[in-house]
Amino acid sequence: MATATARHILVDSAERAEELKQQIENGADFAQLAAEHSECPSGSSGGDLGEFEQGQMVPEFDQVVFNEALGEIHGPIQTQFGYHLIEILDRSE
Repeated sequence: MATATARHILVDSAERAEELKQQIENGADFAQLAAEHSECPSGSSGGDLGEFEQGQMVPEFDQVVFNEALGEIHGPIQTQFGYHLIEILDRSE
C-alpha cells in the first residue's frame, strides 16, 4: 500500500490560499503560517499530517499527494473542508 507524509494549510477561500502560497514562495515559513492560519487542528503542529495510506484522505487530497512532485507547494486544492495548500514531504509505493 502506498504511503505518504505531508503537511497542509486549510483555509476558507482560494484567495486566502493563494495569498499564503505567495508568502511561502517569498520565503515565509510553512509551519509558522500553518500555525497562524490553518483551520485544521494539524495547524498547531505546523500542518504536519504524519504518515498516511492512499485512500485515508479525501479523493482530491489523495490525487495530489500520490501523483504530484515532492517538496513543492501544491494548491489551492478544493475539498469539502475548504482550500488546501499541500506540501508532500515523502512518498513510498
